[in-house]
Amino acid sequence: MNVLLTNDDGIHARGLWALYRRFSKKHLVTVIAPDRQRSAIGHAITLHKPIRCNRVTVEEGFSGYAVSGTPADCIKIGINTLLKCKPDMVISGINPGANVGINVNYSGTVCAAREAGLYGITAISVSIGGYETDHYADVARFIEALAERIVQEGLPAGTVLNVNIPDIPLSKAVGVRISRQEMGGFEEQFEKRTDPRNRTYYWQGCEQRRSFAHMDSDGAALEQNYITITPLVSDLTDYPAMEALKRLHLERWIPTDDSI
Repeated sequence: MNVLLTNDDGIHARGLWALYRRFSKKHLVTVIAPDRQRSAIGHAITLHKPIRCNRVTVEEGFSGYAVSGTPADCIKIGINTLLKCKPDMVISGINPGANVGINVNYSGTVCAAREAGLYGITAISVSIGGYETDHYADVARFIEALAERIVQEGLPAGTVLNVNIPDIPLSKAVGVRISRQEMGGFEEQFEKRTDPRNRTYYWQGCEQRRSFAHMDSDGAALEQNYITITPLVSDLTDYPAMEALKRLHLERWIPTDDSI
């Protein structure tokens, strides 16, 4: 299998190279990742300044491409320039900290996988529930097994998988739950502060969600120590809303020459 690895934490992140160590034993692997921390940048791409791409060597002598742009840029430049052929699979992660609920919309980890989905490439984004974790190797082993099964069975065009794994030894996970994205919001706040020049600025934050509106959601499953897998679609069209709008006959409201 030809695998492209990326992330949003930068090319030196431990989770990225845990995936590399696992996948490179059996598969052809290329690493193309941001040259620095790019968390919470969503699906942004770089248009108004040049993108620089350098081959770098990290710990244990592993090498990859460090890209000055965003996670989505890494996928674009990889597919269109750096790689000789499209990969069979893109895997984005392993991200420290869960990407569940509305955070899916902001996550550079998830959006790198979604960018691959726009190219018709099977993709997985993977996150672990903790920030200081010792379980990257366990997670990488699970993701390899999942990736091999998904490539064998296939996914609908444009569908990517968002995987979140509890920060525990995988042998202690309750199971695997196919889940929906939780859409309830977090309790957000902006702390008002004053800088040394007496100018006001704000520091954004939020409270971690501990209760969930839907018990079949990604966040609820992760909270119960399930490995949670949520399929996400690249086509954002709301098809039921399309049909509802058609019934409004909005063409009646187009001005005619007589009504001007």
